[in-house]
Amino acid sequence: MEPGVRKYLIRIINTLSLGLLWMALNSTLGIMYDFAFVHEHIRTGNILFYIWFLISTIAYLWYVIWLWSKPIDIEQ
Repeated sequence: MEPGVRKYLIRIINTLSLGLLWMALNSTLGIMYDFAFVHEHIRTGNILFYIWFLISTIAYLWYVIWLWSKPIDIEQ
């Protein structure tokens, strides 16, 4: 496999795997542990979950933008 194509595929795999990990973690914390839903009143767990959700979303988007803004050196 050519080095440029290999680097491109590694970027795709890194983006997808980290995105799936991010979604699995947030859905587990939010849905299965019931931190995403406000029932009778807002609890500390709800506040911490949404703070974590916003920080992790910003960090994931920053990583993806940083990763894809680097040029791929394709030798021809």
